Amino acid sequence: MKKNENREPLCDDIAGKDCGLKRVIDTVGGKWKIMILCVIDRNEIVRYGELRRSIHGITNTMLANSLKELEADGLVERKQYDEMPVRVEYNLTEKTKTLIPILLELKKWGEGNL
Repeated sequence: MKKNENREPLCDDIAGKDCGLKRVIDTVGGKWKIMILCVIDRNEIVRYGELRRSIHGITNTMLANSLKELEADGLVERKQYDEMPVRVEYNLTEKTKTLIPILLELKKWGEGNL
């Protein structure tokens, strides 16, 4: 198969740990994480219950685990207020805001090609 020499390859280290594309897929891949990011992007600041209602089919466990992973990866910020009942809000980090235009391009590609 002919190698495309006119552009940078997607991954120099195919499926290796240093491949940037693989790291992105590992971080935001799966069934729910991009949907979570979309809801937060649309609303800017979101509470857990609003996320749960906005994402059809997600379980409490999957939402909680996905939010913890997104927070650990620096894509979502969690702010807990010292109130009763406890109030927790989520928003996108500045790093994630740079990812949103890329996700929008993927969305456009999907609408036109799938």
